[in-house]
Amino acid sequence: MAKIVVDWRGGGDFKTVQEAVMAAPEHSDERTVIEIRKGIYEEKIIVPVSRNAISFIGESWEGTVLVSSDYANMIGADGAKIGNDNSASTFVYADDFHAERLTFSNQAGLYKGQAVALAVSGDRAVFRDVCIRGNQDTLYTPGQGRQYYENCFIEGTVDFIFGSATAVFEQCELHSIRRHNGYITAASTTKEQLYGYVFLNCRLTGAAPEHTVCLGRPWKPYAKVAFIDSWMERHIRPEGWDNWRDPERENTASFAEYGSKGPGARLVGRAPWAKRLGKEEAEGIKSAALQGSDGWDPVMSLGRHLITER
Repeated sequence: MAKIVVDWRGGGDFKTVQEAVMAAPEHSDERTVIEIRKGIYEEKIIVPVSRNAISFIGESWEGTVLVSSDYANMIGADGAKIGNDNSASTFVYADDFHAERLTFSNQAGLYKGQAVALAVSGDRAVFRDVCIRGNQDTLYTPGQGRQYYENCFIEGTVDFIFGSATAVFEQCELHSIRRHNGYITAASTTKEQLYGYVFLNCRLTGAAPEHTVCLGRPWKPYAKVAFIDSWMERHIRPEGWDNWRDPERENTASFAEYGSKGPGARLVGRAPWAKRLGKEEAEGIKSAALQGSDGWDPVMSLGRHLITER
């Protein structure tokens, strides 16, 4: 296992994270651990497809911060808007990416509109003890890869977890910051995918007003989202879900809950087209969502061993 140290003060192998990424071997069977020392790294970071099996290991959420402030309506060098796909502070295109103990942030501001903090399209991505901060469109998960988030803090306003990947969020806090008419998820799961976003034992907190935030709305017709054994504050709307002004999506989207708790979890007022899972259904989703054809288990992946070795 190779190791590269990043320190903006000059005490490591490189001063920027991007330099370290490009120094990692291409298409490697061996993991490269990039240790990022305490500091604010104001740079746009791209982990290309060729740099697979990379780990970003920071010192703490507060101490190691990867940040930029691009936003979708920002004018680029060509005189045109850069668009949401190009707004991310950090892009991860490679497979088998892993990150721990750091923050991914976009500081474009509340009134700049769409501005992605982290975009992940690679397969078998693992994030543990990570903070992802932004406003609208904070975390973008395009493609159909599998992603696992454990003990993470993710904040935003509108559609702040969005995309088509299959992603499991376990023991995470999803924090809706101050704004009316918020949406936590905007899944674009394809018809062929069995699972979309799965939230296990998560906490939904918020500074948003009471009854102003929906659990999700279907960006695409076959969006799939399930909240299992999660706790919800009063900012969650009684109806829970929104059809994105398209009643036809009520027939194709799969929005479900099991074991919801807290003042925002009164299922009596939920949208009638949303589903209440049974215990066996919920257990089946928990065990199968990320397996795929290779039987991937993120809990037993290399990322688990890295933190215990440090």
